Amino acid sequence: MSQTGYKSIVILTGAGISAESGLNTFRDAGGIWTKVNLEDVATPEGFARNPVMVQEFYSARRKNLANVEPNAAHEALARLEKEFAGEVLIVTQNVDNLHERGGSENVLHMHGELLKVRCDNCGQVHHWPDELFCETPCPSCKTPNYLRPHVVWFGEMPFEMMRIDQALEDCDLFLSIGTSGNVYPAAGYVATVRQLGRAHTVELNLEPSEGATMFAEVIHGPATKIVPAYIDRLLNKSV
Repeated sequence: MSQTGYKSIVILTGAGISAESGLNTFRDAGGIWTKVNLEDVATPEGFARNPVMVQEFYSARRKNLANVEPNAAHEALARLEKEFAGEVLIVTQNVDNLHERGGSENVLHMHGELLKVRCDNCGQVHHWPDELFCETPCPSCKTPNYLRPHVVWFGEMPFEMMRIDQALEDCDLFLSIGTSGNVYPAAGYVATVRQLGRAHTVELNLEPSEGATMFAEVIHGPATKIVPAYIDRLLNKSV
């Protein structure tokens, strides 16, 4: 038994945890989807119509990512992973690498990773921190015009679904941090955990998500304030 009384923690994170690092969220006022059409840059159909625009969009986001740093919320989760006696898994909807740069190691990117590209010809995935052009050949099969961002677009299946489902089944604490609560399947995870009936559920968010009423405990405020405070409480809690 861990020092908290919990044995297994699953943490779902969304764009809100990275917003204070300077990365734009998607659905809030002024977010990315208010500035670009998601059908143009975040669907297979949009990529087929205008691959140049899509590659330029993700190249710009890679460049922006290089200019930001993990914040206190990312670092608090890394400390939890290090100090907690049980299992900690971060399931992130984010494609940035701020969890890893903040010190977390056990991270599943269900929506892919911005700093990776995938070849639609041979299927190989490559680390790619730089600008990407349509004509760039795949490092593996050497074929041009097949590399795409290794991110999950609308209409595509998220990654690691079986591992996530198993983790949700096994956990006894489920935290949701910085999520809007309206992007599925992640938005349905709290309902899944509640139905299983063995985990405490907590929302840590700037404001109530669409699914806030589903959580047993809700704490609202900036992630850099409420996440470190909650982790402190969790690690210092007596059984």
